[in-house]
Amino acid sequence: MKPVTRSDIVTLARLWIDTPWHHMGRVPLVGLDCAGLLIALARTLGLVSACFDVPAYTREPDGKQMLALLRKFMRPVGFDAAQPGDAVCIVTDTYPQHLGVLAGYGQHSLALIHASNSSHPPRVIEHRLLQSRRLKIVAAFAFPGIE
Repeated sequence: MKPVTRSDIVTLARLWIDTPWHHMGRVPLVGLDCAGLLIALARTLGLVSACFDVPAYTREPDGKQMLALLRKFMRPVGFDAAQPGDAVCIVTDTYPQHLGVLAGYGQHSLALIHASNSSHPPRVIEHRLLQSRRLKIVAAFAFPGIE
């Protein structure tokens, strides 16, 4: 079996663009939230067991639990070393409470693929990662089994 690459992660995430946003959603093309996107990617690519999940959480997580779970199940990487196919944790209001996957954008830029409940309609989207959004990234992580 061929090892999973960061490129595989990005390719699969892009296939799920326009999946409707749904709190605690775990079903690609039916409904995902930001955590569900990462969980579904890891499950589908065989990086975790098919029954892997995280405990119930509110629509406004405190950020501490999210970062603790990311550190438990993923490998932290410095944001300067983060690459397309890595996950990022983002501050949206006060706390780190949003997740996405980095993707390439052109030759020297990055994009963010994430399940956004503030897009119209709420869904999985991809957009260029502008400096204002970069400043809100608090941590980056590699999926399990990805070097």
